[in-house]
Amino acid sequence: MRHQGRIRKWLAAAAGAAALLSVLHGPAATATADGTRTLAGNTLNLHQCVYAPTPGADYMTMLVPSRDGRFATGTNTSAAPDRSLSCGNGDGNYAPVLPWAALESLDLGAGRYLNLHQCVYYSDLQHDHLTVIVPGRGSGWSAGTNVSDTPDTQVSCGPGRGLYSLVPLLSSVKALDLTAGRYLSLQQCQYYSSHLTDHFSTFLPSGDGRFTTGTKISNTADTTTACGAGDGNYNPIPLLSGARALSRT
Repeated sequence: MRHQGRIRKWLAAAAGAAALLSVLHGPAATATADGTRTLAGNTLNLHQCVYAPTPGADYMTMLVPSRDGRFATGTNTSAAPDRSLSCGNGDGNYAPVLPWAALESLDLGAGRYLNLHQCVYYSDLQHDHLTVIVPGRGSGWSAGTNVSDTPDTQVSCGPGRGLYSLVPLLSSVKALDLTAGRYLSLQQCQYYSSHLTDHFSTFLPSGDGRFTTGTKISNTADTTTACGAGDGNYNPIPLLSGARALSRT
């Protein structure tokens, strides 16, 4: 994707795009891309899928499928942990990449709180953001997401590695009370800077409050996102954002 020209290409492609869920490592996920179907169970399987152009460095992190269905993930709740990571093939311009793609299975019965840790990294040289919610391959990209009886108040992130360093202002933690409702509504808000050709992925409000999302637990299954307006440099991309309501029962 290059500046506005690629955005226009995506808008044109989105009209006929089908929700194709493919596999990076394992069987295809059964959840639909529009976020309206809920999957029952007490294990939260977070499939963190990262996409990037070839060539180039512009990482996009997906925990739920994009609204237009071109970027898929297998995030679900079920009775048992998933054994393999499930990601889509991308859209031809952006393809799934390692090492930041990862799977984490959390026992929602292990405590009262689901503590989601959002760790955002940035490369000055590449002008690129990278967001992780679950640990990638290597301690430099770790995130402290967990389930416990204690609500986390301090974000726990690895320091980054190589060209990418942690950005504390954009990183954050949110303790979700699992007793507050039936549904975990994961909201994925994607922002884009045409000047820097850079996507910025958020699932929680940023630490400085400039980028917001509606991730929460309630008795209502969210089907639409509640993303902020951005900060003027980075603007929301609705087609790449998405919401998925996951049921525990």
